[in-house]
Amino acid sequence: MVLRIATFNAENLLSRFDFSGFERDHRQDRVNQLYDPKDKEQYKQMEIARIVSLTDDTRQLTALAIADTDADIVCLQEVEDIDTLSAFERGYLYKMVGEGYRQKYLAEGNDRRGIDVGVMMREQTRDGQDIEFVRMQSHAHVTYEDFDLFTEELSERYNPKDRIFKRDCLEIDVLVGGKPLTIYVVHFKSMGSSRNGLDGKTYTMPVRAAEAKAVRKIIEKRFGKGKTDSKRFIICGDMNDYDERVVVTGDRRTGYDFKVEHEKQSAIDVFLSDGFTENVIQRRSELDRWTVYHTRGPDVQHLCQLDYILLSPALAKSSASIKPDIIRAGQPWRTVFPDGQDVERYPRVGWDRPKASDHCPLAMSINIV
Repeated sequence: MVLRIATFNAENLLSRFDFSGFERDHRQDRVNQLYDPKDKEQYKQMEIARIVSLTDDTRQLTALAIADTDADIVCLQEVEDIDTLSAFERGYLYKMVGEGYRQKYLAEGNDRRGIDVGVMMREQTRDGQDIEFVRMQSHAHVTYEDFDLFTEELSERYNPKDRIFKRDCLEIDVLVGGKPLTIYVVHFKSMGSSRNGLDGKTYTMPVRAAEAKAVRKIIEKRFGKGKTDSKRFIICGDMNDYDERVVVTGDRRTGYDFKVEHEKQSAIDVFLSDGFTENVIQRRSELDRWTVYHTRGPDVQHLCQLDYILLSPALAKSSASIKPDIIRAGQPWRTVFPDGQDVERYPRVGWDRPKASDHCPLAMSINIV
């Protein structure tokens, strides 16, 4: 029995307008920075026009990327609410996949911008096995104190009663063909810019490490510490961290070079160091594991994995011969692809935008035995 699962950061799947850029330049879109509105009302009209003109193309591309995962269950990040998700599925995705993702689940998390994690599910797998929803549990309320995860490294910015998850860890139980499966959907703290003499990744590492430890504690509390090997669980989502990256040098005129660099530390180590889960993307070659292209100009470019499907040992073993797929056709033209990896982009993809997302969907077929 095969289940197809995917994870995708859909990048600001919102139905509201964000006018905070009028007061905060770092929240202002670059095209609005070309103009000087006389007051906030004029800025609002500019922002509405910008979003409306961009949204339709962007969401068609987002829907195409999801459709290409061919997934039975899709784990999503950066979704505003269940109404927005339903409107997107009905208005865009339905036109591509038909009566597909009727089951939708989302809980309000902790993100200040209101972006949450959620799940869409078919009622049956592609081979006709029922997918039955059993239970959903949000863990957005959990604090550092609750899980004894407060550290000195965190004390500069947080206190013990602060919530661990910057968005949520959404726990969903389903039955697939009558067999239990538990899915954990996460979206960890972003890296941000350099601070206090540290690069953004290092500076925010303690936060993501605590989030990862909290997810592991939730799983071990659920199934029993040391008793998770035989259980069917999957951790999916944007973890905003990587243990290796492909550094890109060169330019379009001279050509590009690609070099794999391994990190000394990653929050993902919490899940991988002792075989608690398997990062299935490691089944692909080193240059072909990336889900995000990051650049701050020609001198700073790299490809890395921020999006994960982590399988429990039982699921990793039952699906040992299967490699995950990465859907890159919605990437903008500015993304630099290593030799042999370039794909045919979806119609109307732009140099930077519109695009399906800044992330690529990650999908995999899993044997449920």
